Amino acid sequence: MTYSETCKYLYEQVPMFENLGMSGYKEGLENSLKFDEHYGHPHRHYLTIHVAGTNGKGSCSHTLAAILQKCGYKVGLYTSPHLVDFDERIRVNGHPIDHEYVTDFVQNGKAFFEPLTPSFFEVTTAMALKYFSDKRVDIAVIEVGLGGRLDCTNIITPILSVITNISYDHMQQLGSSLEQIAMEKAGIIKKGVPVVIGETTPETRGIFEAIAREVKAPITFAEDQPEVTGVQLLDNGMQYQTEHYGTLQGELMGLYQEKNANTILTAIRQLEKMGYMYRFKDNSKSEAKGKEIAEGFMSVCETTGLMGRWQVLQKNPLVVCDTGHNVGGWQYLSQQIAQVKCKNKHIVFGMVDDKDIEGVIDLLPKDATYYFAKSANKRAVSEAVLKIIGEQHGLKGEGYPTVAEAYQSAMKTADSDDFVFIGGSTYVVADLLKNGI
Repeated sequence: MTYSETCKYLYEQVPMFENLGMSGYKEGLENSLKFDEHYGHPHRHYLTIHVAGTNGKGSCSHTLAAILQKCGYKVGLYTSPHLVDFDERIRVNGHPIDHEYVTDFVQNGKAFFEPLTPSFFEVTTAMALKYFSDKRVDIAVIEVGLGGRLDCTNIITPILSVITNISYDHMQQLGSSLEQIAMEKAGIIKKGVPVVIGETTPETRGIFEAIAREVKAPITFAEDQPEVTGVQLLDNGMQYQTEHYGTLQGELMGLYQEKNANTILTAIRQLEKMGYMYRFKDNSKSEAKGKEIAEGFMSVCETTGLMGRWQVLQKNPLVVCDTGHNVGGWQYLSQQIAQVKCKNKHIVFGMVDDKDIEGVIDLLPKDATYYFAKSANKRAVSEAVLKIIGEQHGLKGEGYPTVAEAYQSAMKTADSDDFVFIGGSTYVVADLLKNGI
């Protein structure tokens, strides 16, 4: 098989939650443990950091990987979903997985795993863990796919667990209350392994405390002693005043990145205390530590290939895309869109069917022209339905059968001093970027 044929096989022959929803979701670790045994427990050959949470886990995972790479580690990074190509999911020092490795892994492994009828994510996770071992990484940052307790990444025993935050998302799989969702996310907390919690609510804090206490895992709440003490939004990023690392400039520009930065720096602080930072550096040179952390924050996109986080695609008109796709994310995006100085706002918007569509649309600015779009994802809500719901919430616009058509219409309408935003779903942004825009 060629690489493209292998990817097509993975997308079509093994159930893929991102395309199919619940029918592509496989709960439990049974298959993951069989993969793990078959390939010789590859994750035991390197250190790992496990990152869960409703929002921000992608930004946190990429930034942690960038910082660790600047500190001299050979770093694996496993995240999902991809935006343009499958190879984005599995990286070593920022470089996507070798295409030949993907084809060989599937071709050589089909006889073993096809009888297991695994999900797409089970196969992909097994591939990532083995690839990192074969590439002899020092450490890998592993992002949870969905939830935590029963996610197939949860076979690892990390040196640090990170849970960014809890809000309503994937409720069909994780539960209808914040307490239930927190229980699932907290499932990554391991016996004796330190855990950093980025943000809590009155409903979730007690859950984390109880589970950490039960397994004797040292727990740190990033919000209790904030590492970020001040923040300023710049034209080319975010500037942070910090408790222990001086002034840092972050490349990522979303307002929500302040919370992520605080979580990341708290995690770094814990890694320092455990002696895992600066493996190949002179620990006596404290000024070097700040420099390397600053470099990680400032070059995370270049270093790790991160895309879709308040990503500026062009200016005049200003065009921005963002993968925020739930109420928790849009509480920040709506504020940031409102702060953009422009003549007119144009929003290309789409969602998938397992999200709180009414809740998100209720947060959208009323002073914009909307281009409701249906992404190519099988779970995408039709543009006609989105337009009807939008009108019920006072939004004005038209529907388009594809993201490309919606975007083209927005760009034709927008003047040079207008603002064009594309988002509402990871898959809307993916369609946009796949078209080379």
